[in-house]
Amino acid sequence: MRKETPRLILRPWETRDRAPFAAINADPETRQYFYPRLLTKAGSDAVVDAAIVDLADDGFGFLAVERKADGALIGGAGLSCPGPEVPGGYELELGWILGRPYWRQGYATEASLACLDFVWDELEIDTVIGYTSTINAPSRRTMERIGMTYVPAADFEDTTVPAGHVLRPHVLYRIERAGRARHA
Repeated sequence: MRKETPRLILRPWETRDRAPFAAINADPETRQYFYPRLLTKAGSDAVVDAAIVDLADDGFGFLAVERKADGALIGGAGLSCPGPEVPGGYELELGWILGRPYWRQGYATEASLACLDFVWDELEIDTVIGYTSTINAPSRRTMERIGMTYVPAADFEDTTVPAGHVLRPHVLYRIERAGRARHA
């Protein structure tokens, strides 16, 4: 899986991506809505390693996001299979994480729309979900910008987060193939 947008390249992870991605995952502000909050270099590398395996096994996955203008790794975005903590039996989720210097520039929206175009064009999947902690207003706005709809009845407690933790309550958004719009 490889996608290009006017400003971005979404591509498989390379060795050169590990250090900048580890820096993103070590930034408390960037990871304020993630649990665990910070990742060590080994933890960040494990995310990359899992993404490489998923891409090889499934033909899609969580990809490195590179800015075309300067080749900078700005984060990661892509597709994965939701874990058992996510109710509803959905086949595919969309997610992203971008380094703080790259926020509020439309990159998450641009990368996400490219991923949705891949799903609608290449996969026989009719529904894609996104989910996040209830308090993650920036990601919720991005999901709404890309056409996802909030499903209040699908709110859930993320069992991978300790009980009572502010990040445990989660919201779920979804988009259907029938509502697709081409964004390339």
